Amino acid sequence: MIVLQEVFGVNAEMRRIADLVADAGYVALAINYYHRTDPNFEVKYDEEGREKGRAAASKVTRATIFEDLNASVDWLNEQEFVRFNHIATWGFCHGGSMAYLSAMLRGISGAIDFYGGQIGKPLFSGGAPPLEEADRVKAPLLMMYGGQDHGIPDDEVKRIEETLKAKKRRFQLKVYPNKGHGFFRESSNELGDPDLADAWRRVQEFLKETLS
Repeated sequence: MIVLQEVFGVNAEMRRIADLVADAGYVALAINYYHRTDPNFEVKYDEEGREKGRAAASKVTRATIFEDLNASVDWLNEQEFVRFNHIATWGFCHGGSMAYLSAMLRGISGAIDFYGGQIGKPLFSGGAPPLEEADRVKAPLLMMYGGQDHGIPDDEVKRIEETLKAKKRRFQLKVYPNKGHGFFRESSNELGDPDLADAWRRVQEFLKETLS
């Protein structure tokens, strides 16, 4: 599993996700796709951190994320403890959008997008919205959104769903009506929350289906 960071960097939360994945029995690799311009980037979950994160994310292009993902796949495939080309991605926020893009690449068996905000709209680095490239999606997708996420409104989520259906892509999409953006961070304290438990269950089922 390649873990793809939020705009805030490979921070304690991303390391927690990697541990969660490892505890479930998978190899977890959390990559820093800011390494070219911000190799030690890690900021707080506040407005200042968000602005700095968006600035860092604006330097991540399709070319650079594809290069990093392909390098990650190649490295994992070289490890004796990894089944060749049995590799998934799990991304959050900006990383969720990167996970969607990863589904277009060789060697990716499945991609999990948690509230990726740059799928139906352009990346921070510009260009057409990745949703317009839905024809290129090869791997199955698992997509999770919060119904109270004002950055990804209902009409955008519906447009994503309708486009993927029209393109006959393999995907699952779940909206949690009472959750906002970044809702899975709450699971660090309470996986007993029914929505968080359901999201984690769906992730594990998706991994069994795509990596078996």
